Amino acid sequence: MNVIVAENLCKSFGSFKAVDRITFEVPQGEIFGFLGANGAGKTTAIRMFCGLSKPTSGKGSVAGFDIWKQPEQIKANIGYLSQKFALYEDLKVWENIRLYAGIYSVPAKEIGPKTDEILHRLGFTSERNTLVSELPLGWKQKLSFSVAVVHDPRIVFLDEPTSGVDPVTRRQFWELIYDAADRGITVFVTTHYMDEAEYCNRVSIMVDGKIEALDTPKKLKEQFEAKNMDEVFHQLARKARRNGA
Repeated sequence: MNVIVAENLCKSFGSFKAVDRITFEVPQGEIFGFLGANGAGKTTAIRMFCGLSKPTSGKGSVAGFDIWKQPEQIKANIGYLSQKFALYEDLKVWENIRLYAGIYSVPAKEIGPKTDEILHRLGFTSERNTLVSELPLGWKQKLSFSVAVVHDPRIVFLDEPTSGVDPVTRRQFWELIYDAADRGITVFVTTHYMDEAEYCNRVSIMVDGKIEALDTPKKLKEQFEAKNMDEVFHQLARKARRNGA
């Protein structure tokens, strides 16, 4: 079953096409990499998929809901995490989990067990009463991811979630992503780390608002005769003609 469907999806600002007729599908449980240089149109596309911005033309659905007509239903069935995701620094770890569980309408009787489950999964049991402001950046990002999926959404959007995080913590973060995918949560992730693109089931690469390549990392490397995804990305990024979107 496809959790994201885009068909000739466009977003224009005047004569400028930030997203230019993109078409693709993402099935449930897939880890889908959404790559592109700054200005390629990634963030604009994600805003449409999250129900935050209406397209100019084309069709699309997220979690079975129409992006034109049902943005509020989309918001209720997704999770979202960016590098600037706002945990409440003056609250304790467990208080943040309970707060976001309430925001995401997790039934009250499930919040306590969910909190304990997340603390155990993260290895944060001993940090239960620690203020979030006292956590290292990498730990904050792992906690942010866990509260973004506390309501078991159909899909979670991750917008450069590991930016500025050390390599060891990035790997641990990806273990959380694999665990979420194993639970049936579709993961839609943008990253500037090309080694992370290798962890995705499939990868799309946007250039100037268009999707120029979409396939598994293995097949993309074969197609572009590249040793790694960094080489694939740079071959395509060199085609870019614009700098902002």
